[in-house]
Amino acid sequence: MSIEDDVTAVRANHRFDEARLERYLSARMPDFRGPLAVRQFVGGQSNPTYLLSTPDARFVMRKKPPGTLLQSAHQVEREFRIIKALAATDVPVPGVHLLCEDAGVIGTAFFVMDFVEGRIMRDPMMPDSNPRERAACYDSMNDVLARLHKVDFRAVGLGDYGRPDAYVARQVARWSKQYEASKIGEIPEMDRLIEWLGRHIPAADETTIAHGDYRMENIVFHPVEPRVVAVLDW
Repeated sequence: MSIEDDVTAVRANHRFDEARLERYLSARMPDFRGPLAVRQFVGGQSNPTYLLSTPDARFVMRKKPPGTLLQSAHQVEREFRIIKALAATDVPVPGVHLLCEDAGVIGTAFFVMDFVEGRIMRDPMMPDSNPRERAACYDSMNDVLARLHKVDFRAVGLGDYGRPDAYVARQVARWSKQYEASKIGEIPEMDRLIEWLGRHIPAADETTIAHGDYRMENIVFHPVEPRVVAVLDW
């Protein structure tokens, strides 16, 4: 899929003052030179995502959506912090330029990162590929995930981030509550599974960085090689 297939005109409910954004970036990004053209990526439903094009470069902007938001959702500030922290590791992420938490600029908080040239696979079956390339792409994804899990989160400045303790116990408790809140009938097998999971939570509590939505659509592959060049949507 080419970049032209992945962007469209900015949707009416996601528009903002583009001239104000251009002035803001010109004053704060040394390499930014207008005029600025803005288009919106087809994906990025949780946090609207935009392609920022200038005569010399292309960037990507992620912003919070308009309207009233859930307190813990749409945390572009969190995404910016994680990508910035991982920049010095061997986990491939885009370079980040700035975070703006002033809603007075374009209506919501946003951050700007590099545009990474490559391919985003929307269909995990990769129907236009072949078995060898598919295997290599998934091998690369597994390799990057292993590298992520090896990162010392304290060493990269994330020691005070998130809740590092009792991750499995918290996940099991959350899944169980979600199931109870949404079920429409009794399923004895699910009751037995919930009970079994509660009794088999590992005693050890190893902590590492986890990507909350690690899938092919949130990954940029090299333009021609079956190799991950950037992990997105943190």
